[in-house]
This record gives sequence, structure tokens and C-alpha cells, in this order.
Amino acid sequence: MTLVLIIEDNPINRDVLGRRLERRGYSIRFAEDGPTGIRAAGEVMPDVILMDIGLGEMDGWEATRRIKADGKTSDIPIIALTASAFESDRIKSLEAGCCDFDTKPVDLARLLGKIERSLGQPGTVPAA
Repeated sequence: MTLVLIIEDNPINRDVLGRRLERRGYSIRFAEDGPTGIRAAGEVMPDVILMDIGLGEMDGWEATRRIKADGKTSDIPIIALTASAFESDRIKSLEAGCCDFDTKPVDLARLLGKIERSLGQPGTVPAA
């Protein structure tokens, strides 16, 4: 079963996205901020990380850079999630080390396609 770590500071967003992914067969772990997410990445070694960008003191870009700088976690694909649809945010996410970028509110079919592609699996869900 694919393990997804969701690093998200909003409890409602964590809960809703986690439930939706669990119904699709994913195993879910959560972290509520950047430092906790970095620790969780090393402890649970998820298959993929969904990283909120607006996390507070340590934003998702910095948390991504730190996860990617650690040899143990550097190969974990990270998909940035943000309410901001600016091209500059997408570019900054990719520069930080994210393999993909998606906007909130989450379009589940599109996100599932991105998760599958990040894992190198042919997606059964069409990408939008």
C-alpha cells in the first residue's frame, strides 16, 4: 500500500484530503508543520509527500529543501499544494525540489494522476 505523508497546517484540509486518499487505497500519515514534517519524513519514509506551501514559521519550500538535503529522504517525491496559482509559486516549488505542483482546492482526479506519475506508475486517473 502506498504511504502518503500530508504536511498541512490546516486540520480540516488534512482531514478531508486524508479521508479522500484513504478511500482510494492509500495509507496516510500527517504532520502539521515544517519541522514535524521533516522528522516524519525520516521516521515513516513515505512513498510520496504532499507539502502545503503556507505552513507558518517554516514554509513548505524550506521544509522541502531540508528533506531533499538529507540523503535518507532525498529521493522521496514531494508534490507542492497551495491555494496560490501563481506561476512564480510553481517555479519556486520546483526549484525547492518538488517534483510537481497542484492548487487548492484539490481536484482529486488531477492530484491522483500526479501522485501516480511521481511514483513512476501509470496513472489510472486521467490528469487534468
